[in-house]
Parts: sequence; structure tokens; C-alpha cells
Amino acid sequence: MSTEPEPAPEDTAHAVDTGPETPGTAEPAGAASEARSDEPAEDGGEAAAQVSEVEAELAAQRIERERIERRKAEKQGPIDAGGKLSGSAADLLAAVRAVESGEKPAATVFGAPEPVRRPAPEPVRPPRPAPAEHSAAPAGPAGPAPETVQSVRRVLAEGGAPEGLAPQTAALLGEGAQDALREDPWLLLRVAGVRPEQADGFARALLGAECGPDDERRGRAVTVWLLEQAALAGHTALELPRLTATLAQRGVPDPDAAVQSTLAEGEALAFQDALEETGARREGEQDEEGEEGEERPVRVLIGLERYALAEESLADGLARLVNSAPKQDGSAADWEQAAASAQGSAAELIRAVAGHGLVLHTGGEASLAEPAALLRTAHALGLRAWAAAPGPLGRDRFAALLGAAPAEPPSSGPKAPAVVTVTGLLTGAEGPGRDADGALDLDLLVVVDAPQLDVEAGALLAESLPDGARLALAGDPAVLWSVGPGRVFADLLAARVCPQIASRRPDPGPLGELVSGIGIGELGQVEAPGKEVVIVPVRDAGEAVHRTVQLVADSVPRAIGVPAEETQVITPGHGGAAGTRVLNAALKERLNPGPGRFGGFDPGDRVVHTPAPGRVLPGRVVTADAEGLHLSCAGETVIVPRDRVEGSVRHGWALTAHQALGGRWPAAVVVLPGDAVQALSRPWIYTAFGRAARHLSVVHGVEQALPRAVAEIPAKPRTTRLPRLLAPQTPTTD
Repeated sequence: MSTEPEPAPEDTAHAVDTGPETPGTAEPAGAASEARSDEPAEDGGEAAAQVSEVEAELAAQRIERERIERRKAEKQGPIDAGGKLSGSAADLLAAVRAVESGEKPAATVFGAPEPVRRPAPEPVRPPRPAPAEHSAAPAGPAGPAPETVQSVRRVLAEGGAPEGLAPQTAALLGEGAQDALREDPWLLLRVAGVRPEQADGFARALLGAECGPDDERRGRAVTVWLLEQAALAGHTALELPRLTATLAQRGVPDPDAAVQSTLAEGEALAFQDALEETGARREGEQDEEGEEGEERPVRVLIGLERYALAEESLADGLARLVNSAPKQDGSAADWEQAAASAQGSAAELIRAVAGHGLVLHTGGEASLAEPAALLRTAHALGLRAWAAAPGPLGRDRFAALLGAAPAEPPSSGPKAPAVVTVTGLLTGAEGPGRDADGALDLDLLVVVDAPQLDVEAGALLAESLPDGARLALAGDPAVLWSVGPGRVFADLLAARVCPQIASRRPDPGPLGELVSGIGIGELGQVEAPGKEVVIVPVRDAGEAVHRTVQLVADSVPRAIGVPAEETQVITPGHGGAAGTRVLNAALKERLNPGPGRFGGFDPGDRVVHTPAPGRVLPGRVVTADAEGLHLSCAGETVIVPRDRVEGSVRHGWALTAHQALGGRWPAAVVVLPGDAVQALSRPWIYTAFGRAARHLSVVHGVEQALPRAVAEIPAKPRTTRLPRLLAPQTPTTD
């Protein structure tokens, strides 16, 4: 890979790290202070004086999750599943049901005696605010009390851990965090950036001889940590055999007992999914209800409650859309007349949306004209029609196509189709706001760049749509999947539960021909008479950096006519000899030199702000003062507090492909140094090359690894449950 290892890899869906580790070989806990996520989340420092956009988003998500959990609680009776299971799968399912009912799990689940356990406490659910308050910005969460932070800091220092982790730890563990840490030092593993070997070192310092690799607390902590790492890699759950094998490689002596303990404490959930049967039944076998029928094969999955609830809620919300008739806005004749006046697959899209609550639309960049035509048609028919994109790059790009400015804060009746971000729509900062029932006040929602939706964002959207609304998800299935867990768009395409409209509109020109070929696994040579595609071979990373700066600052402006501020550099990762850090440092020195007085930044610096994992706001530095770093992002002023600058702001002349998703620039320079081979895949190359609208330069140092990746390396698989959750609730379309 072209980057040094990062705690939360961004551009590759890494499998769960299976490197063998034991407490006896742990690194010092202090190493945790150097860890930094590629998509950093908010730190646990003291709350800002004013409510920030991120806090509003988190509060809105908390409100919606409470709604999700209530819907689950309202379902009557247990699900009758698993009756044909046997062996460890049946025992595991029995244990899960016992835990859910408050009983003690059977000791035979993993063939080992059941240790004494304290019952999992019932979570306290705060009351849901009145629906009418949804459009207002919710109050931000209070930070940890200063005395709590100080107490945690003393415990961390005693265990040799960085004292800088105190605010995050106190925020995660709440009141009494210092006592909880002393009782269970491995709770430190819940803090972002802390790894098992660091938590082991901390535990040894606090517990002394009591610390051992077979400690039940360690087994639970490492199990939860592995599930969180799997979520960072895109999985919503892990298969039980894979989880236990990885626990063994992490130095957990009894992986089965560790999983059982985690389930008993309510820190994870178990699920069983029936697998497709292969072959016909043998003659004389009875059916599924018969006593002698063949046991149906299943897979047992373990997942965190957060993502399990989100995926189940997403399935429920989508099934509601699929199974309900959309509200009759406009007569059938009006819809048909509008479709007849459209061209090609745009007409098919309009007809599909007229009669269905959920529709999928696939295609490349040029195909976005078809969702735009749908929005105009719906608006002309009197529907409250809105478009949303996962990020501001996609929002601004689609707004430019519509010829409309991004939407202002809540208004119930836009004069023309308006485009918002998904986050802004859910928090009420953008879009139509919510009705008296707490649902989004709209009739049609078109989501572009839909492959970027993860299960949590998808669940919040589906739960927020009113009955009778229409949802159209549009996107290019060949691009990189979401940063967060799940593969919502790909799962829906595979499930075939609703109409799917494939655009027949090709992307034009040499760039369109090149990218379309990559999408089907072919990297061919294209005629580029206007220098639309240029290959720049390099021997090493140093030359790659030099040639990149030369291209951005001189060659592309002079030969193509695209200025440096409209050229985007894309590279596989942040670290390494030609990652974003090195490239941004070189580009800053050439394009905006300065001393970096404000945490390494100067006015005029091109930056990206990541206020929450997966959210990327491109912008420029305006100034800095006691409040923090002042940025201009998509025409809005954003103030990043001083203590959050290091973890959430990076220079932005060079981005990773995931950061660049949703955006298109007149020119793109894709850097492929020799050590980038392990990072390359067909979706990565397709995404990176597809960010160029007029000109693409490829700084090429990977030789034959590039065509090999296009031809042979598809997207890494993700373990998800959405298709199986949808199957019993929705009919399958042809």
C-alpha cells in the first residue's frame, strides 16, 4: 500500500486485522497518543460554547435511533426462527434468546462451564422531544465534568497512558469513569485510536499480577474492538468462525468464551441467517415442518447493536416504501405525458417513480441528467420534490446540473427543485424541515451518489420519510462504497425488491471511454487528441512528488488552461512517501508558502474539514483567532475550535479517493507511486480517474499492477444482512 498504516484506513475495505498479539508483547500505552484516524471523529474535549453543526447532527441521530428502538420494541412476540438449527448454532441462538429474556444462558453454548456474570443493565432511554421541535437545532451534548476529566487523567498517568486521552475517556465512560477504568482497564480500548497491545500495557500497570491474557474482561474488550474494526472496514457483522479465529490470533485463549461473555453482557448481538439450499431434496425427505426433514444450513453472525438496529430499521423502512402505494400526486395521465416528453431511460425513470415508492437508478456521470429530469417533472406536477447528496461536493455538483443553488435553510415550498446534503436534511439545517409527525415534509426525495450511503444514514432517511412518499436512489455502482459500514445501494441492487432503471446515456469523450472501460475490467488505450489523458511515468516516490507539483503548478495550467485551484490531486492514502501529507506539504510550499502559524495552516490554504467520520467539507483557511480556525466551506463560515484542528482539518490540495467522492474537477492528477500496489483495486481506480471532467494526468509508478488491478481486483466483500432482512418483507422483482 502506498501509505503507512493508519488506525482507520479509508480507501480500502481492509479485513479485520488478524496479526497475532498477546499481552506479553504489547507496545506501551503511550503510543495511542500518536494514532490518528483518516476520517477523525470528534474528540471528547470540553463542549464548545455554541452548538456546533456536528453536535446538532449527533443529537438528531440520537433522536432518530430512539425512534428506531421504539419501533423494535413495539413488535409483538419473538421471531420464530432457528427451529431447525442444531449444534453450536442452535446453542448460540438459545443463549441469545435467554439473554434477551433475562435468563442465564445455557452453559453448553460453547462446551465450557458458564462463569458467574452480572446481568446486563437495561439501557436508559431519554424521552423523545415533541415532533414539532425536529426542525430546530437540538441542544448539543454536555461535555464531561472537569473533576471527572482530572480523575481520569490521574488514572491514565498511573497506568502509563497518555493523559491527553482523558477528555475522550471521560466522555465515553461518563460519571465514575475513573472507577470504571480501575475495575476494567481494558475499557480504554473503546477510545478511538487505542489498540489492544496498548490497552494490555495499561492493564498490566494497574492490575499487576492479576493481569493475564485469559482475563474475561480482556476477552470482551477485544471482541468489541474487533467488531468496531470490522465496521470501519464496512462490515455490519462478522461470521462467528471468522470472529473466533481472529480472537485466537489476538491472543485470546478461549475465543468461544469471549464471544459468549460479550453476548451475555449485552455488548454485542448474535443473528442466524438461513443459507440458500443447494440441490433438490432427496427422495422420501419430508418438508421443513416434518420431523425427518434435512436441517437447513445457517450462518451465525455477531454484530454491534448500533449497526444491527440500523440495518434492521433500514430494512423495515425500505419495505414500507416498497409495499405501500405512493401518494397520488398528479394524475396517471399527467405522469405519462411527462414521461412521453422525456428521452430514453429518463422516461423509464419517470414512469417507475410514478407507480412505486422505491426506485433505483444506475449510471455514470452523464446519467445524472435523468434524476434531474425526474425532479423537474415532479416539481412541475406540484410535488414537494427535493434532492439530497451525502456530501457538499455532490450537492454542489448536482445543483449546478439542475441550474439551482443549494437550498437555503428550511422552506416548505421551493420555487424550483432544490439540492441539500443528507446531513442537512436530517438535522433540519437544510431542506423542507419536518411535519407535525416528525417526518420529512416532502413527497419525493432523490438521493444522488447513493453508493456513499451507509446503513446508519440510510436508516435515518428511511425512517424519516412520510407514508406515501417516493424515494429514488441514484448512483454509479462501480465507485467505492461508503466510508461507514454497509453497502446499501449494492445490497438493494442485489435484492431486486424494486424497479431498477439502468441509464443508457454514455459518458462522453476520451475520459468517458477510459472510465467506462475500467468499470467493466478493461484498461484500454484511448485516443486523446486534446490531451484529455496524459500518463507521466516515474521511477520512485520522490520523483512522483516532484512531477505532481510540476503538473499542478505549471504544466496543466499552461497546456490545458486549468488553473491550480481547479486541479485536484488524488492519491491512495495519507501516509507514506507520496501520500497526502507529503504531497500537501510540497504543494503548499509551491502554491501558498507560509510559516503555518495556526496549527500548520495559513490564510489561503486549501483544506478539508472532517467534522465527523465520513463527512468531508472542502474549503479554504480564512483566518484564526481565539475561537479557532476560520474556514470558508461551500460558501459558509466554519469555525473549528483549537483543540479540534489537529484531528479534523487537513490540507486539501491532495485527497484520498474516498475524500474526493462526490466531487468532479476540471483537472485531476492521480498519483500512483510504486508502493501503492496493495491499495489498488478496480473501484479505487474507477473512482479516482472519474473525478476528472476535462483532463486527467496519471503519475504512474506501478507498472503492470495498474492493468492487473483493473482486470482482477474487484471491491473487497462486506458482510451485511440487508438482503436477507428484506427478503421476507418484500416481493422480488424480475
